[in-house]
Amino acid sequence: MKALAPGTVIFHRHRGYGVITSVNLLTGWISARFGSEARTLDLNLSTDEVQFADGEAILFRRAPPDRMPHARLMAVVRELHRAGYERLYLYSWPKPSGLHWRWHLFTGRRDWMQRSWREGWYGSGADYNVNPVMGWGDTPGASTEELIHALARFDPQGLAQALGRDEDHTAWFASVCDALLPGYMYSLDMQRPDGGPLVDMPPVPVVPVRASLAPYAGPDITWPPGWAGLWSKVHAMPAPRINLTGLPEIPEQAD
Repeated sequence: MKALAPGTVIFHRHRGYGVITSVNLLTGWISARFGSEARTLDLNLSTDEVQFADGEAILFRRAPPDRMPHARLMAVVRELHRAGYERLYLYSWPKPSGLHWRWHLFTGRRDWMQRSWREGWYGSGADYNVNPVMGWGDTPGASTEELIHALARFDPQGLAQALGRDEDHTAWFASVCDALLPGYMYSLDMQRPDGGPLVDMPPVPVVPVRASLAPYAGPDITWPPGWAGLWSKVHAMPAPRINLTGLPEIPEQAD
């Protein structure tokens, strides 16, 4: 669809040709002038049948959007796995508030706790609510194929690191996508019962990506390969190296 912005010439079957003066794509309402510089008319893109000047319909999505990007990211990862980029992994976990979920794509070594970070390969559902893009130069509502092309253009060197085989993780991820998409996402959250220790290998938490969906009632989701035993291990950041030179060290850039 063409860009919709103030200054766009539109056509309405009862008012004729007009010019948009303001747009609110969160609600689907626009204001436009039709033959009068002093008076504007408010129109709803869902019901008022507004068209571009050349007759192309302006359509507004009435269905509620996903409140988090994780299901869209899962579809991207599944397609890239099918194309041979099997060393691509999606980690998702809740923010401390529990209101939103973070996401992190990483490539290369399958190390869930010490995964590498690349700028633009992570984000939060809190940001997505007000700006529904991944940050790769993609557009809101982009399809899976469009998201893949946007990521490839954004960081081709990073995506190249995902080339390779990881058959057990790819099989696990495909089965999870079959069970959850398009309405649900997984959260790799090692939940601790109140006052108790971590439970080894509980079912993976599943979260609906739209508020209108019922809680997940399908089969339990198992944890990804490589997670067995992580509940009983102590997770600590490695100690910094001893600096005997007296000069400040320049941090190494993450892969």
